[in-house]
Amino acid sequence: MLVVSREPSALAPLGAISEANAWQLETAGSGWEALERMQSEVAPDLVVLDLAREDSDGLHTLRWLRRVRPDIPVLVISHPDDSSKKLEAIRLGAQGCVVRPIDQECLQSAILRQLSLHQSRPMAAADEVEAMGDDMYFVAASRLMRKLRTQAEMMAQVNVPLLIVGERGSGKETVARFIHRLSVRSASPFVKVNCAALPGDVLEKELFGYERNAFGGAARTKPGKLGQCDKGTIFLEEFTEMPGSLQARLLQVLQEKQSLRSGTDSSARPDVRIFAATHVDVEQALAEGKLREDLYYRLSGFSVHVPALRERREEVPLLLGYFMNRLARRYALQPRNFSPAALSACQFYSWPGNLTEVESFVKRYLASGDELQSIRELDIKRGRILEPAFPSAAPTEEGNGGGNGHAEEHESSLKSLVQSVKGEAERNAISSALDTTHWNRKAAARLLQVSYRTLLYKIQQYHMTPPATYLAPPGNGNGIKIKGNGNRG
Repeated sequence: MLVVSREPSALAPLGAISEANAWQLETAGSGWEALERMQSEVAPDLVVLDLAREDSDGLHTLRWLRRVRPDIPVLVISHPDDSSKKLEAIRLGAQGCVVRPIDQECLQSAILRQLSLHQSRPMAAADEVEAMGDDMYFVAASRLMRKLRTQAEMMAQVNVPLLIVGERGSGKETVARFIHRLSVRSASPFVKVNCAALPGDVLEKELFGYERNAFGGAARTKPGKLGQCDKGTIFLEEFTEMPGSLQARLLQVLQEKQSLRSGTDSSARPDVRIFAATHVDVEQALAEGKLREDLYYRLSGFSVHVPALRERREEVPLLLGYFMNRLARRYALQPRNFSPAALSACQFYSWPGNLTEVESFVKRYLASGDELQSIRELDIKRGRILEPAFPSAAPTEEGNGGGNGHAEEHESSLKSLVQSVKGEAERNAISSALDTTHWNRKAAARLLQVSYRTLLYKIQQYHMTPPATYLAPPGNGNGIKIKGNGNRG
């Protein structure tokens, strides 16, 4: 364990904890010294970074530590009146935070938790997660999402309507909020309207507002969402569900930069940027007449596509951790860890419901804590219903105390079931990774986030051999040469 601190007093509790647990404790008095230790042959298993109140370099040190060795967890120690520094540390990739005054038992618990998670949960680099406020984050830990982030940065610089397409639950609203946050309109409101949730007449009043005569004949004006988010951004979710007449009014806003209040002849000129999102096939919606062509052409000049979660599987472990922490805070529960078997099962499940399904899965996992049932649930959804065989109990004679034997057999059977499910999930995860990388074992190890030696051991353990199409020429090093007739194992 490497402790980075300029205050000797911060080391006292850590020294006692390390001695009690037989841990090796090393110290660094500056960020530069810590970076040198991190790049040495023997890197620490955990870094404890003290964010001193008068030290402005602590966050810079954290940023560089996460870039140099993103696989090593960092636990920060902060002051209670410095919440902004604590939040920024979490955004930059710190896995936990202990607030002064330091409680030795609390600190030891935090260290043990991070050490236990170190081998089971991948870490995210600082630039892979963007905090957006209200406990929302934009995750770009995959090639597709990094490309999308670049698009979002470009879209934030222009003041034009935007079309956002993608499957249900893929994160279209998160992308819209991210672009709004990066734009010059970020200080003004971001308003969301679900066009599929309201009848046409109600939706029209919701968007454009209306005037009505109150008791006694006095006129009462209710502004619409377009007027409420003046100088801001309006997000029209599932805009293809709008009636044709309402689509025509929206087109008028886009063309003439003005809108008429429902039931009146008075017009307004709202300064608002329109984001329209849909999960449906746009071409099919045009063919069926559900979407006006002129409105589509107005919106589609600039568009972004949010990829489905199955296209960015490498983000699944990170999203599981994000939802687990968020839901645990919401329900005041202790977060639960995901074992390697559970992570493998999750990473190679297709998630047809995308982020919405991930959140529901984590909620059930948090509430029940039943890992076996959670893995089996994914296997059933994936169409691989496992039927592990329970060892049949030998018949016992009455009065011979056979009850304990049944209990022992049941416990043994349950353990066998757990091992069977975990082994099946692990083998399928390895097989999928090897197929994805065309049996390039080093690439598969990186994809699975395990060591190359561990992968070789698992391949041997499960008696796995590559198809003939994946065999590399002798001397390549990435393929596998098989002696004999080349039949599959």
